[in-house]
Parts: sequence; C-alpha cells; structure tokens
Amino acid sequence: MSSLIQAIRMESPDSIPVSVGMLPAAWMKYGSELQRLVDQYPQFFNGLKKDLDHIEDSLPASYRKGVYIDEWNCEWHNEHAGNEAIVVKHPIRSEDDVFSLKIPDCRDGRLPHGFMYLRLLDLSGFENAMIWFAEEGETIRTLIDKVLEYNLYQVAAILPRMGELVYFGDDLGTQTGLAIGAERWRKYLKPCFRKLYGLIKAYKPSQLIYMHTDGCIWEIMPDLMDCGVDIINPQYRANGLDNLVRVCRRERIIPINLDLDRQFFPFATRSQLFDHVAQCVESLYLPQGGLGLNVELNYEVPLENMAAVLDAVEKYRHYKG
Repeated sequence: MSSLIQAIRMESPDSIPVSVGMLPAAWMKYGSELQRLVDQYPQFFNGLKKDLDHIEDSLPASYRKGVYIDEWNCEWHNEHAGNEAIVVKHPIRSEDDVFSLKIPDCRDGRLPHGFMYLRLLDLSGFENAMIWFAEEGETIRTLIDKVLEYNLYQVAAILPRMGELVYFGDDLGTQTGLAIGAERWRKYLKPCFRKLYGLIKAYKPSQLIYMHTDGCIWEIMPDLMDCGVDIINPQYRANGLDNLVRVCRRERIIPINLDLDRQFFPFATRSQLFDHVAQCVESLYLPQGGLGLNVELNYEVPLENMAAVLDAVEKYRHYKG
C-alpha cells in the first residue's frame, strides 16, 4: 500500500508522501542535465529514464505547438510546446448556441483537466459564462446540464477499470477566490460533483477519489469532501497557509496533497525553500496522516533550485512533529 493511500486513510504512514512532476517544457529546456538531476533522487522518480530524443513526439495534443480542436470543437492554441495550450476560439458565442450544442459522442472514459467548471468557460468564454451565472437563467442551467451529462457518460466508462485511487482535475478558483462566489458554486456546481463522484462511490464504496484544483478554493473544500472527494490537491499560495490550517485541521480534518509554492521556486534561495517546506509541514502535519507534498517543476525553475526543493522535501518528509 502506497504512503499516499495510507495518508488518505489516516493510517499513520512511515513518512509524508511526496509526488514530483516535471512538465515537458522543463525536459525540453534542460535535457540531459535534468536527467542527471532525476537520477540523483530515485526515491521520487523510481528510475525514470526520459527519451530525450523524442520528447516532442510523445506530447499530448494540447501540449504541442500549434492548433488543437477538442471533442467539443473548442480551438486550443499553443505557442510554447511542452506547456498546456489555451482555448482562444469558443464554439458557443450566443445563448442560441447553448441550446443547439450537441454533446460529443465519444464514451472513452477520458476526463481531461478542466472537465466540469473550466469546460463551461472553454465552451462559452469567460465573459459569457459569468454573465449567464449572474443571470441564473435557463442558459447556464442548460449548459451545465449538457456538460454534466457528458461527464456522467465518461465516468460510467471508467468504473470497471478504476485503480485504488482515481484522479480528477478542475481549477475552480482564481488567485483570490471563486469567480462565481461560493454561494453560486454550491447552487450550480456542487450538485454536479456530487452526482459524478456519487456514481463512483455507488459502484465501489471503498474507491478513493483525488481531486486537483488550482486557485483559491478553501471556502469550498468541505463541500468537495461532502461530494465524495477523499483528498484535495490545493495550492499553497492561492489559498494561504493560515486558511488551509484553519479549514483542513481545526474546523475539520481534510486530507490534502499540498501543492508547494511553485511561483516561489524560481526566485527563492536554498534556505528560503527549506524554510517554506518546513513551515508547511510543521503547520499541517498529523501523526496519523492526512498530508502529502506535491512538487511541480517547469522550465523557469533553475536546476539548483529544483535540487534545493527536492532536498527540502527529502528532509521534511521524515518529520514526526
């Protein structure tokens, strides 16, 4: 049983689980230098050997430079291979388009990052979506219903092949809060996540659900747990450590895989990075578990800072409080 599973179940793992992700753009910039760094930390990378000659060939469609059209006919543009594209042309331009929108036929179980809330924005654009949320009329209800119906099909397709932990990702917050506010989120989107995750729990009650969500989402973290989420992957900077401690430790015990401050990684000194990891661990640690550390590294982080972050999490994953 992995230490992350033990942490979610509050079964006192021997150490704090650490997950480290290297974005493709980092491999494209640093190449063999990054491979040498990875080789120094087998505890985090499990012998990872990157095929440096074919990185671009293996990129997902939305990580390649150019234009990508998804199953909803959203047009994604990418100017920097190795990083995620953004939607620049939305298939919905008017309210009429919402009501004529066709749900894609595919039932392959693929639920990419941004499958529910961000999908609404990708389909209609941020401004239209915010106007329709504010109006609280049939337009936003219809759009939500269509995206939810598609997602229910996709969740149903993965039920027979779920592992012990199933992952979902949807960025629900901005840097400072929820764009639609917590009240509207609970009214319109909480029922969607409850249905989607409820479908999983009905099929397999012991199934563990991991949800990644960027932005300031501390207000709704208890709501996500109510929907069936077992561990949340929140951002340090957007939420603030004080809020995470209050919501996830004092008011209620919520297991989190904390996204360490990737906006700090490029500029911090080695000692500052150690202090950052120490502060997070000392504030959120529980002997029984409920804490993981997540590190995401990209091309803007110098190699020496990458090494410092990895050294810091290696040290503090053994913290006992």
